[in-house]
Amino acid sequence: MKAIQIKQFGGPEMMELVDLPVPQPKPNEAVVKIAAAGVNFIDVYNREGRYKVALPAVLGQEAAGVATAVGKDVTAVKPGDRVAYTGVLGAYAEYAAVPADRLVKIPEGVEERQAAAAMLQGMTAHYLSHDTFPLKKGETALVHAAAGGVGLLLVQMSHNIGARVIGTVSTEEKAKLAREAGADEVILYTQQDFEAETKRLTGGKGVDVVYDSVGKTTFDKGLNVLRPRGMMVLFGGSSGGVPPFDPLVLTQKGSLFLTRPSLNHYIITSEELQARAGAVFEMIRKGKLKLRIQHTYPLAQVGQAHRDLEGRKTTGKLLLLP
Repeated sequence: MKAIQIKQFGGPEMMELVDLPVPQPKPNEAVVKIAAAGVNFIDVYNREGRYKVALPAVLGQEAAGVATAVGKDVTAVKPGDRVAYTGVLGAYAEYAAVPADRLVKIPEGVEERQAAAAMLQGMTAHYLSHDTFPLKKGETALVHAAAGGVGLLLVQMSHNIGARVIGTVSTEEKAKLAREAGADEVILYTQQDFEAETKRLTGGKGVDVVYDSVGKTTFDKGLNVLRPRGMMVLFGGSSGGVPPFDPLVLTQKGSLFLTRPSLNHYIITSEELQARAGAVFEMIRKGKLKLRIQHTYPLAQVGQAHRDLEGRKTTGKLLLLP
């Protein structure tokens, strides 16, 4: 089978198209013939070595396709089932062996490409808005990178809950997408200071929560726009990691809360994974969550996909099609 492998950490040029044997299922595993694999920032972090993986490694942590074989003791899925998963390395390939308890069946009314596009980013938007800081009607959220992959889904979910959504974006085109997704106010951070503008839009009261996937360049100002006892949800670092800081700062700025969550800790059990994925699929099926699959690439063009993602040229979702 064809797969994308790295033998050392570094730039996009480290990713090689290689031939590997089709995996065989171990007990409690299923082999999935991959129809589409998601391209995500975690793949970039794995490639760079920011998040260490054992080398050589096949990249990719999100995919959808059809189960072709199952190992001993597997009863949850059978060959022929349409399935999707996230959080298991090896998705940039034609086939992958996946622990059966990490697989979710794709329901009728949801396409395989939609499932591949929704697992990581859809469930991330879901846990952020429903669990990390469970948004309520009438509350105000600031969503950075509001036209990004998670951003567009998080804006939609927050809007559907009845929250007021302030989004930050870099271009007019992205502002239009954020508004279409349900953002009440959009700040072009390339033209306006988002701290001053957010304070103006909230009458100086601040927002209830900041959802920040950007990190280094937005973090400090993000703390300044929170109301007393508001929450900073730092769930990514596309501009780099946040430097160490004294927790006393949280006291000085209003007894703020800070969390650095990861999807893996919100789908720890199979039951929680099934429930969260099921909730996202149901939103898609009912038309309450619209996915923007912006671009698809063949496996051999994975380098371009990573460059597009890192260059902030993209909105919505990027998929590899083995």
